[in-house]
Amino acid sequence: MSDADLADQLLTLTRLVQRAEAAPAEAMCLPLLAMLSDDGPFRAGEIAAVLGVNPSTVSRQVAGLVRSGLIERRADPEDGRASPLVVTAAGRRILDAERRRRAAQFGDALAGWAPDERARFADLLGCFVRDLQRTGALHGS
Repeated sequence: MSDADLADQLLTLTRLVQRAEAAPAEAMCLPLLAMLSDDGPFRAGEIAAVLGVNPSTVSRQVAGLVRSGLIERRADPEDGRASPLVVTAAGRRILDAERRRRAAQFGDALAGWAPDERARFADLLGCFVRDLQRTGALHGS
């Protein structure tokens, strides 16, 4: 398979995952929740920098998540001007439910695969994701 063919397959995968979102507003909501849950807390500006998006986009998403009670601002004991963002218990429940839903969908798609094929795919996909993160290949795209 050529690099161009692989890129086409990955773009198709991206479109499928985007279509699987429950609502357009969740396109950024869930990645933000995951980022804060897994690696946070972060300030809104740090989130924008990591995701390579406009700070105003992050600010709108953060405001909606705060209103919804899915994240909250905390006082930074070292910098009174800063407001690190953290996921609330309600946000964790939403994120956990979404992760279970997606795991079930992917499990269904892989149901016909042999266990060794699934393991090999998981290993290769993990390597690919780590290399994307390491090289910053998709930063700002």
